[in-house]
Order: sequence, then structure tokens, then C-alpha cells
Amino acid sequence: MDSYLTQTPYSDPGDLDPTGLPGDAGELAHVVRNLIVHRLEGERLGHEIPQERLHHDAESRYVTGILRLLGERSGKPLTELRPPEERFVGTCRDYALLHVSLLRATGTPARVRGGFATYFVDGFNEDHWITEYRSRDGSWRLADPQVLHPAYDVDFDPLDVPRDRFVVAGEAWRAVRGGAADPETFGVWGVEELRGGWFVRHSLVLDLACRNGVETLPWDGWPPLAGVEEPVTPVSDGDLALLDAVAAASEDEARRLYADPRLTAPREILSRAPYLGLRGVTLP
Repeated sequence: MDSYLTQTPYSDPGDLDPTGLPGDAGELAHVVRNLIVHRLEGERLGHEIPQERLHHDAESRYVTGILRLLGERSGKPLTELRPPEERFVGTCRDYALLHVSLLRATGTPARVRGGFATYFVDGFNEDHWITEYRSRDGSWRLADPQVLHPAYDVDFDPLDVPRDRFVVAGEAWRAVRGGAADPETFGVWGVEELRGGWFVRHSLVLDLACRNGVETLPWDGWPPLAGVEEPVTPVSDGDLALLDAVAAASEDEARRLYADPRLTAPREILSRAPYLGLRGVTLP
């Protein structure tokens, strides 16, 4: 059995009955797009997001929490189009995680991938999270449910994102380490303190965690290699060699490497939410 068919504590939809959900990855991506509004796209959609939802919805680490809020806001089936006020207010990670959850529930292996999108700001690699799913021909494809909305004018199929338009964290790390890319072009656009080589490293470790069924929030972290802010002390040569191995790892190697205590997410982590500040969080 494909391990990426198995739900994780994060993607588990609880008692959701998948009957009535489409089995096609693209159709499920459209379902997800219609259930979530990104907390930074209210103006783009002509919708004023309530401050309470803006601050707290995206702290739902688990699909059960996302589905609970959706159920409280509307009794409609998940497949029925909702106005923005009835949707979950989330981030790119939430689009990806819910899509992965529904894919797994309907029989398609899938995983959340962390990396950088080239299609939001020209010349900049924006921190981003999307879906990777196994297609019927056995290949892995990238999908970005968030940009399925007409308000996003992308020049590619969001259900088959080209690998040079979304750079997975491992490839970004290798490009920065090899001198092929400027580390200052990776991070969060408009937030100077959230960019650079350390941010690529943070993304690399969180992406490895996703590949191992730990799909945390984008602003979660655990020192020393996945800190939530730029470190004071440099990373050791041994740690750099470990991270290089992660960036080049196959699936089997990714599982083996994640067992290293320098990479494994502990139960007690740090989270620096944009609206809530730094705090400790206990994972399941």
C-alpha cells in the first residue's frame, strides 16, 4: 500500500464521508478552492475578512479543525460553491493540506510540498505550499488549488505546475548552496527578516517533515535547523552535510534521514504566527 494514501494526524478528515466527492484530482482541487479564501486575498475577491477569522482560522493545524469551521459556517455539502463569508480563512498550506486530505480519502496518494513559487512576484521566489499527487500514469504532479481562481493570472495549468515554476525546497537549497541562486530572492515578499539562506533551510526541514507525515504550519519550527528566525550562530559543517543529503534524498532516504534528531519535529515546537507572535505548541 502506498504510504501517501495513509492519513496523518494533520490530514485526517475525521468522520467525513467521502461519498459524493469527486475522485479526480483536478475536480477535488476546485472543491478546495471553493472552500477556502486566502487571508491575503480579501481585497482581490472584493471581500472584507473579519479580523477574528483573519487572526485565528489559519491556526487550525488539522483538517478536522478546518472542516469544523466550515460546518459551523454553512450546512452545504463541501462540493457546493460557497460565498467568501462561508469559507475557511487560510493560507496556501491549508489549500494544500485539505486537497491532500480529500485526495487520500478518495484513493489518490498525495503529499504536501514546501518550496517557493516564481509566479507571484517577478524575480522573487515566494514561500509557498502546494499539493503533489500521484497521477494515473504513476508520475508525481504538482497542483496549486489556490491559483485556480480567475483572479490569479498564471500562464500554466494549476493542476500540473511546471517544476521550474514551483521550486521544491530541496532544489532551492541546492541552487543556493551551489551559487546558482541568490538566497535573498527566497522568502516572504515585503518582509525583509523572512528571507535568505536560513529561510530556505527552514523550508527544507519543514518539507522533509511533510514527506514524513508531519504537515505543520508554515511558521512552525524547531531549532537548531528549522528555527523560526535567523540564527545568531552559523550552522556547522556537519549540519550542512546533513541538509545537503536531505535536499538530494529519495523517498526511502527521506524517511531514514528524518529519524535524525536534528531534523525530527519534537512534541514541543515553536510557532511564530503573523498575528499571534511567538509561542510554544505541543504536537500530537
